[in-house]
Amino acid sequence: MLKPSSVLPVKVAHTGRRVMGYIPVRHPSNISTCIPATFLRGGTSKGIFLNRDHLPADRSEWGPIFLRIMGSPDTGNGLQINGMGGGISSLSKICVVGPPSENQKKQGIDAEYTFAQVGIRDATVDYAGNCGNLSSMVGAFALEERICTKHESSDQTTIRLFNTNTNSHIHTTFPVTSVNGQILPKLDLPQTSIAGVPGQASRILLEFPSPAGARTGKLLPTGNPVDLIYIRAFPGTQISASLVDATNPSVFILHDDISRVLGTPSQSSLDFANLGTRDLIESIRTEAAIKMGLEPTSQAQPKIAIVSPPSSTDYDIRIHAFSMGVLHKAVPMTLGLCLGVAVNIEGSVPWQIVRASSPGDSSAGVAITKMKHPSGIVEVHTAFRQGGILESVGTVRTGRWLMKGVVYH
Repeated sequence: MLKPSSVLPVKVAHTGRRVMGYIPVRHPSNISTCIPATFLRGGTSKGIFLNRDHLPADRSEWGPIFLRIMGSPDTGNGLQINGMGGGISSLSKICVVGPPSENQKKQGIDAEYTFAQVGIRDATVDYAGNCGNLSSMVGAFALEERICTKHESSDQTTIRLFNTNTNSHIHTTFPVTSVNGQILPKLDLPQTSIAGVPGQASRILLEFPSPAGARTGKLLPTGNPVDLIYIRAFPGTQISASLVDATNPSVFILHDDISRVLGTPSQSSLDFANLGTRDLIESIRTEAAIKMGLEPTSQAQPKIAIVSPPSSTDYDIRIHAFSMGVLHKAVPMTLGLCLGVAVNIEGSVPWQIVRASSPGDSSAGVAITKMKHPSGIVEVHTAFRQGGILESVGTVRTGRWLMKGVVYH
């Protein structure tokens, strides 16, 4: 007889560890392999967070596990109905978090993590880039799971992270509280709200120090603020694009240029769900990837965004971002952060919209860019050292614990 309230020790795959949890009693032959997991919202994304110690040491074994967790590939309807995924790129993500190496500890790193973008209709597990939205919650997860510890006397802490995808340092600062002598995240304070997420939550400052060249080693991989991209589907046609690598490699193109190629009025709204529009944007992205020295078949990198001038004084630039071939309902945060950098690169496509008419002084100090995406407005802060040297880029996110237990695969 099933007893849903019975407590069973669940054997964790690959490690032999046992975790106490409330699960239905089942015949042993029906119990799937499971891993302790936490389901979190970070910014406008949701994902599964795993402790690296609970996975195989051989990372080549991770892919099949992640696909089963997410319910991919779902070639039928693309809903990932058989797993934890949600059928869109912002809901098909996994973060693996572990302690830093001895060398990283000497650099002040508190935790290390790897991000995986899991395909929906295909069996792709892409480690090419990072997710800014979920990065905002990695520090909180590491602290909660005691992957790292803090002994703070103040009401907030900063966790210094190392991202293995981009070999980058990332800092997250958030409120904390002391529970039985242990410092834990406090993420339910009504401090701030972000576009695309209802309600208020604690303020999480997400900062990328020295973000230039995260993947390619250069802020401008081609050395140019603007490159001409030849569109193979339209022989003889080319389009201007800015190829920028800050936090993640990104491609920025003008809304009016896409309208020109498609033969639609420049002031009209583009149908980004149209297959022809999507194919055109993807073809530009793949050509840009080649110019940046990246793998063109990887949809995760580089990301691409269509930018246009503001229609009001409430924001500086409008962005429509694509993620894994479809329009993002908000903006992938690393892409938004890269745009915050790009508007300060003289001559770039975003600079022509934002700074050309009111350049200001970004030789030192902080430049603030407000960008409007389909769900609202996000603010990005870009800091420069004397001489205009890019120092850091950051933004504010919120997050929420959604579930903690075990995930079957």
